[in-house]
Amino acid sequence: MSVDTQSKAQHYIDLEDQHGAHNYHPLPVVLERGKGVYVWDVDGKQYYDFLSAYSAVNQGHCHPAIVNAMNEQAQTLTLTSRAFHNDKLGWYEKYLTEYFQFDKVLPMNTGAEAVETAIKIARKWAYEKKGVAEHEAKIIVCENNFHGRTTTIISFSNDEGARKNFGPYTPGFIKIPYNDTEALEKALQEENVAGFLIEPIQGEAGVFTPHDDFMRSSRDLCKKYHALFIADEIQTGIARTGGLLAVCGDCNCEAHCERQEKTYARPDILILGKALSGGAYPVSAVLADNEVMNVIQPGQHGSTFGGNPVAAAVAMAALEVVKDEHLIQNARVLGNYFRAEINKYIETTDTVVLVRGKGLLNAIVINDTEDSKTAWNICLRLRDNGLLAKPTHGNIIRFAPPLVMTKDQLDECISIIIKTLKEFE
Repeated sequence: MSVDTQSKAQHYIDLEDQHGAHNYHPLPVVLERGKGVYVWDVDGKQYYDFLSAYSAVNQGHCHPAIVNAMNEQAQTLTLTSRAFHNDKLGWYEKYLTEYFQFDKVLPMNTGAEAVETAIKIARKWAYEKKGVAEHEAKIIVCENNFHGRTTTIISFSNDEGARKNFGPYTPGFIKIPYNDTEALEKALQEENVAGFLIEPIQGEAGVFTPHDDFMRSSRDLCKKYHALFIADEIQTGIARTGGLLAVCGDCNCEAHCERQEKTYARPDILILGKALSGGAYPVSAVLADNEVMNVIQPGQHGSTFGGNPVAAAVAMAALEVVKDEHLIQNARVLGNYFRAEINKYIETTDTVVLVRGKGLLNAIVINDTEDSKTAWNICLRLRDNGLLAKPTHGNIIRFAPPLVMTKDQLDECISIIIKTLKEFE
């Protein structure tokens, strides 16, 4: 069927439905371009993006500095594999390790790959440094986590949609409640624990935000029991929550500093992705100090595309944007303002019971059951009103706009959100 005989949007949706695997359930909108905080659909309608590709587009859509770096490198050298050196990788590794203050980085491509890499490093460290018997290492994880959908990762997931009929599952994981220091200490006392893998804020679980001291307490307990503290900052890192990392606590500077000493829960292994490239290219990374990272030797882990020249150029440009445009501070200020304004609305309604989050990673909880369609219907109406968001866990809507947003733009978005919510009162 030609595009002329039906709406453009439906044409593209039908193409996906007929020729693509049905592994996603997107909001029915078809986008064709983006710039800054805006995206446009195939019919030319403009929207505010309030998902930011799950926080990959922190720097805004098609940021010129990032796109220019990608284009320039793509015309020079795109890929050598790691069979040879290239003139970008070393500079990138130096830049990244100094930016986040770790000794070493292992470059990968996607977030799930980076999590798998961290798991492998933690296990090898346990066998070679801690003295755990081979094949006996355990990693503590949290209930309702989301670290990806590979076979190993779904083995410790609570999401039955991601787990069912994909077994057998990988052993070696201990699951505890999130935000439960007592449960963590009890698990750390078990034999053969290699580390604790944690999201500083559980994004897919509905932006579930722990107590202020949970990250620091978790780090301290890991040190006490000689286990690795592994922070998955794929979604929360790189300015999203109003710090360089979510584990930075209350410091809003552009790099680690003395002010962070009271709040910074420094990981033994740091996992990054998404905004590491500003959404322009798949780039992820695992950082650690020598005592941990040096357990990896040639041939034991790698990726054909990991650390390729385009990825290196794009990531350095993306992180420069974070510093140059003060996105950490902007996320902190606008996030506080957003929650305050939504809380004012909550005081007047029964439609929304809670807003939670940190920086510009936030969610509202709709006053309905998890199996209801209310949040989905609200997101459809938000789309109609010019703002794109997506529900999670049935009755929760996540709000995560690009960090380049201005206060005037945010005011307009808050008006759209409140106007839409009032339509459901």
